[in-house]
Amino acid sequence: MKNAIIFDCEFLCLEGSQRRFWCAAHDPDPVIAEIGAVKLGLEGDFPILGTYKAYVRPIDRFGNQYALDPFFTTLTGITDENIKAEGVALQDALAGLDSFSDGARLWSWGKDELNMVAISCYVSGIQPPIPAHRFDNAVKLLIAAGMPIEDLAKTPSNKLADYYGVEHPHLQGHDALDDALSVSYTLQYLMKAEHLRPEVFDRN
Repeated sequence: MKNAIIFDCEFLCLEGSQRRFWCAAHDPDPVIAEIGAVKLGLEGDFPILGTYKAYVRPIDRFGNQYALDPFFTTLTGITDENIKAEGVALQDALAGLDSFSDGARLWSWGKDELNMVAISCYVSGIQPPIPAHRFDNAVKLLIAAGMPIEDLAKTPSNKLADYYGVEHPHLQGHDALDDALSVSYTLQYLMKAEHLRPEVFDRN
């Protein structure tokens, strides 16, 4: 079945990092700690065909593993214990995402491939395993479905399904997989309601 991949990343921060663009002396590099992805069918009743989740060992530019700040753990629910027990190298996590995608285009709410994947690969000193042309911005899909620009600007991925009143299982905000599911449930709803045509996923 033809499908698209909706993905999200959680990346290191301290309180206020986003406002400072991660430029304070004590801010960590914004490297990935978690990747979540959903395989969304683009035919039939637009089913969710599978999910992918990986904890990533966040490494600084000297090869040392970051300890997670309590603010980050409170925000995301990710603990040092999660990373210790289940964390994998960035290269392995991205290879897993590539394999899961099976060549389909990868969509995020914004440009996670630039803001997180590219930065993390640069810091880790590895070549990004998925080329830039495989990624796209899911905001385009919501524009095509008629979501007002002013609402797009103030609606994070974890609030998108609620914005449309889509019924869904409980989702934890700032969990990479749950945020990807929030976007996926919304796109599924919009395609079922014929507000979004599956062909839009193929446009450049």
